[in-house]
Amino acid sequence: MQLARDTLASILRRIEEVNHFNDIDTILDKILYEARQISHADAGSIFVIEDQSLRFGYVHNETLFKENEANEEIYANFSLPIDDHSLVGYAASKGQTLVIDDAYRIPADRPYMFNPDYDKKSGYTTRSILTIPLKTFHDRLVGVMQLINAKDEKGRIVPFSPESRELVPLFANTAAVAIDRGVMNRELILRMVKMAELRDVNETGPHVQRVGAYAAEIYQQWAIGRRVERQEMKRQKDLIRLAAMLHDVGKVGIPDKILKKPGKLAASEYDVIKWHTVYGGRLFANQTSGLDRMSMEIALNHHERWSGGGYPGKIKNIMSPRVKMGIPKRFEEIPLSARIVALADVFDALSSTRSYKPPWTDERVFETIRSDSGRQFDPEVVAAFFQIIPVIKAIRERFPG
Repeated sequence: MQLARDTLASILRRIEEVNHFNDIDTILDKILYEARQISHADAGSIFVIEDQSLRFGYVHNETLFKENEANEEIYANFSLPIDDHSLVGYAASKGQTLVIDDAYRIPADRPYMFNPDYDKKSGYTTRSILTIPLKTFHDRLVGVMQLINAKDEKGRIVPFSPESRELVPLFANTAAVAIDRGVMNRELILRMVKMAELRDVNETGPHVQRVGAYAAEIYQQWAIGRRVERQEMKRQKDLIRLAAMLHDVGKVGIPDKILKKPGKLAASEYDVIKWHTVYGGRLFANQTSGLDRMSMEIALNHHERWSGGGYPGKIKNIMSPRVKMGIPKRFEEIPLSARIVALADVFDALSSTRSYKPPWTDERVFETIRSDSGRQFDPEVVAAFFQIIPVIKAIRERFPG
């Protein structure tokens, strides 16, 4: 009886930790991590329901990649149909947990089959598999989780235990509510961006998703270099991904005749554009959460320059009707989140098509960023960026457009 109570308490604690996060990617990462801890699984992935199919959401693999390090695999861009042919498709279509002791010895009379392509490409060997449909309390399917290669105390691959088969679905289906919330949070952000897109055609959903993902991964690499504690790193990465997506939302306050001008802006028009930082900061002035605080930091400061000369500078009261641009901030006066988004935003702008230019080559973009290190950009942030170029490119491919 005591063991059962302790087990239930452990699951509730894990669920509570999942509920601390806001963004869908961080939530998927945390759910997968906790499910692997419960089942002693070496690897796993989660697919999320999107447009009546299963879209790849997240992946872990202790054998192939180190925890908390930049990993381009998490930005793979593919979907699977909800049908009986794949393991995850079958679990989704039937709403049933699948337990496979050996992926390469599935009986021929089963409608589903294991796809060995990833094993062949990576050199990994999949054996035991636990595939779980993720359902909310209302029995609504939100995704499928697949855990791979349970291990015993000596690190040998074994079938998933009866205890894992019972406890993981209990944890996963309770945590599925958090997936719903994470999807909703991302969608709410994108709806705000769509309002801005009505004013500025460059402020698109793919653009802000790229900037958010770039910022999250740059932050993580920076935090690894600074030896930031794991939980704090996860918490800040969760916040910066969503807050970065709102960096230019203040452009809704800029007149169309300036914002949509096809040619080069006059100096007086550019001065008006600068106020989008203040307008964006004002949107988050009534703060009720850490996300509000970081969103304000980024919206207000992402055009400050590391060595000075940016805008809007030091402002005493952002809500004052007589507010004026202040002395530009420099160095650590600029919040870290804004220093990171400054780089992420410029990288995306230079490497994307705009009405006034084609996309620059990576070589030209990288050289520009290197030359501006120590001037426009924080050198430490630039260093983190260049340490994760494969991930940066994977993000760009995940969110095209």
